[in-house]
Amino acid sequence: QVQLVESGGGSVQTGGSMRLSCAASGDTSQMRCMAWFRQRPGQEREVVAYVFVGTTSTGYADTVKGRFTISQDGSKYTAYLQMSSLNPNDTAMYYCAANFRSWCRPVAGEWDSWGPGTQVSVSS
Repeated sequence: QVQLVESGGGSVQTGGSMRLSCAASGDTSQMRCMAWFRQRPGQEREVVAYVFVGTTSTGYADTVKGRFTISQDGSKYTAYLQMSSLNPNDTAMYYCAANFRSWCRPVAGEWDSWGPGTQVSVSS
């Protein structure tokens, strides 16, 4: 079992930047991947970016490519999401997720642990 806690959300104006952090604790040695998802009101949860733990292998949603960067710290158990050129369409609740499977796919139902989420609001 892994516990995830996000931090770093808040409000920013269009064009601004923000960094989210996700600290993992518990049985972290079994984590295969970490990811950031987001969910807008009335919409399904969608992947933003994911990273294979301990590697530089990453994946991004087309809507954030070139603007967002996912990374890990040296311990591999804290993941970051650096967001730049933010726009109002990025406004959402952002969730950190981890999985323990032999594969990592950007499908919300295939992720095993979730943080409580952090709100990101971008004003025009």
